[in-house]
Order: sequence, then C-alpha cells, then structure tokens
Amino acid sequence: MLSLSAFRRLVRASAIYDVFMTAAFATPWTFLLLREHLSTVNVRLGGVPLPVFEPFHLLISSLLGSVVMVWSMLRIVDPQPRLGRYDAAARYLFSLWMAWALLVTGQPVLWLFIVPELAWGLAQSLPLQRRGGTRGGAAHESLLR
Repeated sequence: MLSLSAFRRLVRASAIYDVFMTAAFATPWTFLLLREHLSTVNVRLGGVPLPVFEPFHLLISSLLGSVVMVWSMLRIVDPQPRLGRYDAAARYLFSLWMAWALLVTGQPVLWLFIVPELAWGLAQSLPLQRRGGTRGGAAHESLLR
C-alpha cells in the first residue's frame, strides 16, 4: 500500500519516464532517427532490421507521441491518483498490443517497451492507504480526485 504522497510521486515519475521514452515519437523527423537506433538494437538482440516507415506510419507514430507527451505533461503538473489509475489502464492496453506485435513479429526490441509498461502499470495499480494508514477502497479513492 502506498501513501497518497508516494502515489503522487509515482504518477509523476511515470510521466517523466514517458517524456524521455516518447519525445522522439512526437515528430516524423525525430522518430526516423529513433527508428534507426531501434532497428540496430533489434538486430543486436537477434531480430531483423525494422521495416522502413512510409509517411502514413510516421503520421501514426507522431500522433501517438504527441498524445503521450500531452498526457505526460498533465500528470507531471497534476499527478492525481485518478490519473495514475487511468495511466495504468492505458499501459495495460499498450502492453497488450505490444505483446500481440511480439507474437506476430518476434521482434525482441519490443521487450524493452513491454516490461517497463507492465511495471509502471502494476505500480500505479497498487492500493492506496487511507489517511489513518488503512487500505483505501473505491469510495476513498473517489475522495482523492
């Protein structure tokens, strides 16, 4: 169980992690540089070079990066427990789709994204303590918004 202040620090830390991991996805130009590095890492891990991205792929990656950057800034500025819970749900969804891609492609570089996503999701799913030190339920969490 985490105290409210510890949970808020966790939400903010996960957002800062996202800024570092996602900033390069936010523009087509930075993503192309990142893609080259990811491809090299993937080959070193035993995979094959990543496919070349066409403009439509770059659009999708930039949309993802832009949305995650805005979402991250919101959690940095206002790390509410409610936002941490939503972020945990998003991380489980991201992990699910990355696991699907791993099954379909076998690209080992995906593990470098799946493991931290699941870890941050699990951390932001931990129960909160009530102010008196006992476990907080759904009713208590609604008060923390």
